[in-house]
Amino acid sequence: MEKFTAVFERYPEGWLGYVEELPGANTQGRTLEETRENLKEAIQLVIEANRELSRREYEGKVVIREELLVTVS
Repeated sequence: MEKFTAVFERYPEGWLGYVEELPGANTQGRTLEETRENLKEAIQLVIEANRELSRREYEGKVVIREELLVTVS
């Protein structure tokens, strides 16, 4: 499980949500709760898409894949 910074903005039609650390992870919803759930799904989709694009890029190449843990304050 990872931690991200979600930002929610109120608009007359509902809410806009995005993740500071993950460009492309954004969404909207009628309620704050709906927007939170939509944003969780958007994060998953962006990460899955980025992983797939990366795997295609290095297919057939010699690469090292490893987890990298970073603490950011």
